[in-house]
Amino acid sequence: MSASPSHAEPIVGTPSKTREHTRSGDFLSLTKPRLNFLVLLTTLAAYSLGSDESAALMLLIHTLVGTALVAGGASALNQVWERETDRLMRRTRLRPVANLRLTSKEAQFFGLALNLLGAAELWLFVNPLTAIVAAFTSASYVLFYTPLKTRSSLSTIVGALPGALPAVIGWAAATNSLSIEAWVLFAIVFMWQMPHFLAIAWMYRDEYAAAGIQLLPVIEPDGRSTGRQAVIYTAALIPASLMPTLVGLASPWYLMGAITLGAVLMLFAVEFSSTRTIDGARRLFFGSILYLPLLWTILVLDHRLH
Repeated sequence: MSASPSHAEPIVGTPSKTREHTRSGDFLSLTKPRLNFLVLLTTLAAYSLGSDESAALMLLIHTLVGTALVAGGASALNQVWERETDRLMRRTRLRPVANLRLTSKEAQFFGLALNLLGAAELWLFVNPLTAIVAAFTSASYVLFYTPLKTRSSLSTIVGALPGALPAVIGWAAATNSLSIEAWVLFAIVFMWQMPHFLAIAWMYRDEYAAAGIQLLPVIEPDGRSTGRQAVIYTAALIPASLMPTLVGLASPWYLMGAITLGAVLMLFAVEFSSTRTIDGARRLFFGSILYLPLLWTILVLDHRLH
């Protein structure tokens, strides 16, 4: 996989002429709506686990809207920061700022505005605790994780921290607390992210290397450490996924679903670790994409039914 452009593609750093773009579409793409879908799904699951049947619908709506705004704002600011490296990678060089369809100032203002609006929404209509957690999530993503990507492979672990905080946001919105249940949900998402992102890093390792992003497959290109860590974190995810039963969020019936999902994901992780192929990484990636929504569905249904 090469990060260099072919003759049939737009030159890096010039606006794309190969497909149509609109300003509204470009601003929307700054928020990475598809990538942030799992953020809102996690927030919704955690909120559902923390709330009871009498919870007001408007509280949930404000929680999701505020979280979506903050997540979208963080994504926009991330693209401002990474515009130079984005231009060097095939998969990201058509992003609006990297491709010069939007200026850095436009995207920066947009990102800051979304963050402020989202935090205000959560503070005024949910509770201040939720707003603080959301603001910290955005700040740590933009100010710590993003700049660290070109400096250390530890950025993956650092990035998993804000990536797991939407579970805490959802719980805080429902309960106005940061009790043990919130951190159990946080642990699940944190552990899940590692094999998920390691698979992505392996699939696009050549592009990341060309952009100077110091992910594990870049600094250790034989892939042994990448595969080993994918297995280790998947193994840690399995007991983490069983903890909701220990803290009273789920019944023993939930354990069957969690163990089954964990075993399937482990098979993908072991296959990837053994073969270290693009196909193996792709299967682990798509397996992880399916894992989290299925686990949340089983957990929420079990919590409601038992």
